[in-house]
Amino acid sequence: MLPLIRSMAFVMFQAISVSIWGTLFILVAPFLSPSNRYRFAMRWPAMSSWAAKTILGIRVRIRGEDNLTKACAQPVIVCAKHQSAWETLFLPSYLPRQLCFVFKRELLRIPFFGWGIGLLPMIHVDRSDGRRAYAQIARQARRRQLEDRWITFFPEGTRTRPGQRVKYKSGAARLAIELGSPILPLAHNAGLLWPRKAWIKKSGTIDLVIGDLIWPKPEETPDQLMRRVEDFIEEAVRGIS
Repeated sequence: MLPLIRSMAFVMFQAISVSIWGTLFILVAPFLSPSNRYRFAMRWPAMSSWAAKTILGIRVRIRGEDNLTKACAQPVIVCAKHQSAWETLFLPSYLPRQLCFVFKRELLRIPFFGWGIGLLPMIHVDRSDGRRAYAQIARQARRRQLEDRWITFFPEGTRTRPGQRVKYKSGAARLAIELGSPILPLAHNAGLLWPRKAWIKKSGTIDLVIGDLIWPKPEETPDQLMRRVEDFIEEAVRGIS
């Protein structure tokens, strides 16, 4: 019963806060620079992470923070495990650089949330136009890197259940090779407490593992590079699940 009550309270908090903060953001965004828009907008994920800890009893244990310190020395491409909505809220409020998420254009249609992210320096892709989708990403990614943003992918392409494994898409690896940037792999087990497509959450501790930078090797193909990223993330997930 307690998880149900906590989850109901959290859903109410999310609905009310995103409506209020989303409206405020849409009103002030035209008067802010892109960087300040991001800072203003990301206060909502920070509030949501606080609410997850306070209302749901979800805490976070982080391993490999020294790798994050090393990552700050250069532009990186973030590749994160995608099990729930948790990572979309926690990562932008935790990582030390402004993130530029690569996401499907359909998300822009979500009231308040979609309207808000449409005003941010993100990369939204029309997945129905397969041949041009990567060209859209590459063109925008170069510009975002010059703005000192970390390009962020969920290479599985969709949220997966704990224990489920899908083939990682190689777009992030292809971009890393073209830009000469390392990949920062992030693994976690959020799906155990915050399952996909389920609004009842459990209290407990989410483990986040920050891997060492994975640099492209000479003559390495995007598929080969992404296999190294996938192997690290999946092995780390098995170790914390």
